[in-house]
Amino acid sequence: MVYKNFRINFIFRTALLTGTIFLFFYLFYNTSLTMTLFLVGGAIGIQIFAFFHYIDRTNRILNNFLESIRYSDFTRTFQVEGEGSSFEKLKNSFNEVIKDFQEVRAEKEENFYYLQTVIQHIGISLIAFQKDGQVELINNATKKLFQVRNLRNIDSLRSFSPELVENLFKIKHGENTLIKVQEKDNLLQLIIYATEFTIHNRKITLVSIKNIQQELEEKEMESWQKLIRVLTHEIMNSITPISSLSSTVAMIIKDLCENLKETGANSDDIESLEEVESALKTIHKRTDGLLHFVNTYRNLTKIPKPSFSIFKISHLFENIKNLFEEELKAKNITCTINIEPKTLELSADEHLIEQVIINLIKNAIHATENREQAHIQLLSNLNSRGKTIIQVVDNGPGILPDVLERIFIPFFTTKPQGSGIGLSLSRQILRLHGGTINAYSEPDKETKFTLTF
Repeated sequence: MVYKNFRINFIFRTALLTGTIFLFFYLFYNTSLTMTLFLVGGAIGIQIFAFFHYIDRTNRILNNFLESIRYSDFTRTFQVEGEGSSFEKLKNSFNEVIKDFQEVRAEKEENFYYLQTVIQHIGISLIAFQKDGQVELINNATKKLFQVRNLRNIDSLRSFSPELVENLFKIKHGENTLIKVQEKDNLLQLIIYATEFTIHNRKITLVSIKNIQQELEEKEMESWQKLIRVLTHEIMNSITPISSLSSTVAMIIKDLCENLKETGANSDDIESLEEVESALKTIHKRTDGLLHFVNTYRNLTKIPKPSFSIFKISHLFENIKNLFEEELKAKNITCTINIEPKTLELSADEHLIEQVIINLIKNAIHATENREQAHIQLLSNLNSRGKTIIQVVDNGPGILPDVLERIFIPFFTTKPQGSGIGLSLSRQILRLHGGTINAYSEPDKETKFTLTF
């Protein structure tokens, strides 16, 4: 007979063991049944083993419960049916504790996945790494910035920028630094901010990295625009009256000279007045030239708002090439077009972008003029970051590094008759399109201007 109730089972096992022991001693002292004595002794041993095994059941349940907690295995449930009220309470307590741990673990997992989603969604690059450079965490923005699928150690970024890696190893808690990275087709201005914390005796450095090149260009252009507005306003206010007065006085003196000639006045006086008239004409001419100069730079602050439309880049390139066809032939310069894919389209103001490319081609023609095997390329494709780019490449003498850094500054020019406004105007147009324009040059090999949208 099997009894499920723990108390009854315990009493029954105790009584059975006591009776068996009594029987063993009775047979030992009163009979000579050796075989029976061995059987009864074996039965006693089996009952004692089974009795302790049954008693240890509570310890086994408790051990299983503690192992579940130790190894975070909260899938177990404790079923102890029909063993009495004390075991029922133990079972309920264990299961309630397991349930609480399951809820806490589920909440932690939800918070973890929520945090992961937020981190991956953030547009700023985040990297968490240990002191030896081993990466603990990166987000999608980091992979996109450095063009990597995975990153195990920040030392792997040396191919991208050795200076960046050195600064990541050296940066301290609360510090920020600016790193300039010149790619072949792009310029990056990376601002890095670091914070440190400790987890399980591991010192972790968390850095945020953001490319602020476009923001810097916008602020720079806004500063130049403000300066140009002030200068042009003051110059116009000063020069306009001078131009008007010099023109008026010159006309008065001219009339006066004609009257003196009619009346037969002294020729020396007439000659002196004519010299004054000539000087006034020179003043008027120079003031008109200065007014034209100022009006030219006013264009930097008067670019019309782009009227966006979708058009094929191939049509844009063909129109521009046809525009320069005669000049290119006359100067023995070849021009090729390469677009990948051929059907690539762009959403922009076609007329403004055309103006930018025309300006770049004029510069390329000037650079390759009188050069053997002069060649200009018009290229367009999707770059490694998935953005549409247009490139104007020439094999001219190139641009020196110290000059390359200043070519987009208003008023700066290397041409004797240049105004220094073309590239500045081009950058402003690209800024209004939410894009950038950058230059890359290898002296005596190639110069490449890249428009990134």
